[in-house]
Amino acid sequence: MPERPLLEECEGSVATLTLNRPQAMNALSRALRDALATAFRRLEADPEVRVVIVTGAGRAFCAGYDLKELAAGTTGDTAASAASDLADAMADFRGPIIGAINGHAITGGFELALACDVLIASENASFADTHARVGILPGWGLSQLLPRLIGVARAKEISLSGNFIRAPQALDWGLVNRVVAGSDLLPACRELAKDMASCVPDVLEAYKRLIDEGLRMPLGQALAMEKDRAVASAAATGSEEVASRRAGVMARGRQGDAS
Repeated sequence: MPERPLLEECEGSVATLTLNRPQAMNALSRALRDALATAFRRLEADPEVRVVIVTGAGRAFCAGYDLKELAAGTTGDTAASAASDLADAMADFRGPIIGAINGHAITGGFELALACDVLIASENASFADTHARVGILPGWGLSQLLPRLIGVARAKEISLSGNFIRAPQALDWGLVNRVVAGSDLLPACRELAKDMASCVPDVLEAYKRLIDEGLRMPLGQALAMEKDRAVASAAATGSEEVASRRAGVMARGRQGDAS
């Protein structure tokens, strides 16, 4: 019996999705893409799940689309259309998505990483955009998301050379939030996920939407949207409730100082 292409584990309000094709460096076959999209749709409908971690089994995070499968034409997909359902499913997930980048994230795998909200990398992680070397253009946002994240010149260096960048350089360029030892990767991601999940649920979701929608607007329009939503949020929240939560935040800060 073949192994499942995707493993899923839920602990409280945090779900971990593990790409499980280590023999193929977790290349995105049709079965794996469908499993990921289905998982995100199901988790979006689950009110208990607030944060999702995505990682890979073995030495790779994801080597991109399964080019042998695409070339064979057995699925009816093209490289441009292969990720559309998965991209939509991830974009529709209401809570934060943390990418636990355990190894190579190449081309389509790089795009999968960029579809996450936060990236934490192991010291073994590396990134490469090989679209120009393979001879196709990206269709999952890499050409637009990467420049916005790390700057135009750095993005052009990565995408127009096809060269790999390793974890320390990815951290230096702001591609990842932090780099940890391989054995610490999932614990670090789960700790962050628990911190996120402990925030006020509806505000956590609304804040993510506010950031994402604002980034697609001119600054003045985005600031006006923030002001409107802040007023609505304040009107919907009682002062006693805010005071109680603020006391909890202060207590949490004192605990952090003590440690």
